[in-house]
Amino acid sequence: MTEMGKPYEPPAREGDYELPRNASLEEFWRWLGRDLVMNTTRGALAEFLVALAVDALDGLQEGWASHDITMGNDTTLEVKTSGYLQSWPQKRRTTPTFDVGRKTGWDRVTGDYIDDKKRWSDVYVFCLHHHQEKATLDPLVLSQWTFFVLSTERLDKKLGDQKSIGLSKLKALGAEEVFFDGIAEAVRKVAPPVSARRSVS
Repeated sequence: MTEMGKPYEPPAREGDYELPRNASLEEFWRWLGRDLVMNTTRGALAEFLVALAVDALDGLQEGWASHDITMGNDTTLEVKTSGYLQSWPQKRRTTPTFDVGRKTGWDRVTGDYIDDKKRWSDVYVFCLHHHQEKATLDPLVLSQWTFFVLSTERLDKKLGDQKSIGLSKLKALGAEEVFFDGIAEAVRKVAPPVSARRSVS
């Protein structure tokens, strides 16, 4: 395989890495991630929390991967996030919905897209930032989160090509509702056996 054909492996970096004008990498991280309520940042935080809960922080967050988290036993997770509050001024609280649409796959090893559109993970973890008062809103407070865990097999059977799902439907499908400490056990209960695991390869 040629050099161009290999995936980039980011080096581990420390926050005190020096940038121009006496800035540091830590300052860039603070600048990038200060607003944890912004949808993209809150989604990344939710992925981090789920990876932490299932002891899968040894890898890197891969924005283009066909699933969000790979556990030590090769169970793959898709993490979806929603909440009632946004960073911007609101006239009313947002109605939480989650994206469950089938997606084109991507193979990180080859860099090729896979034509099939499907749900690529074994398990979905839906992360609801349920707090509803802006004065005390803080995504770093774990008690402000609720998590719903459901097998991808069940989503496929019940939703077909449906692209989004709300809370009431999620509960009706039997998603297990847990707090942070219950995520790992809930995932373990619905994860398929090794022979039925999903993969992009």
